[in-house]
Amino acid sequence: MDVMEVAFDPAFGEAWTRRQVSDSLLMPNTYYWIAGPDGREPGDSDPITGFAMSRCAVDEEELLLLAVHPDFRRCGIGRALLGRFIINCRERGINRVFLEMRDGNPAEKLYRACGFTQIGRRINYYRNTSAGPIDALTFSLNCID
Repeated sequence: MDVMEVAFDPAFGEAWTRRQVSDSLLMPNTYYWIAGPDGREPGDSDPITGFAMSRCAVDEEELLLLAVHPDFRRCGIGRALLGRFIINCRERGINRVFLEMRDGNPAEKLYRACGFTQIGRRINYYRNTSAGPIDALTFSLNCID
């Protein structure tokens, strides 16, 4: 939650509450990954610098959240987390991964670099932002080679 609180710009209302996270983690087929300073699973004394959370339905996965603490951005942690996530999906036999984000999210560059392609746009989908209505962009990645 410490990462959640600082990683998402409050102007867009993207951060989840502790209750939303804990309720999601209680649901079957919900997965999470945490990262230390090198993007790998943190050791006992390492700070948590990022996390990802997803949910699975049959052979498809949705990346719900991916966040990196602002002090550790541009160090490869997001790429490492995303890589771990994709490898785990492939190991579990996931065929396709989806994610959705607001238009203008700087993470779009990372997702595209990792093979995600835009498959949709929801006009004015995000309405509870101080920036006004913002489109949602939907991306997918085929996990089967």
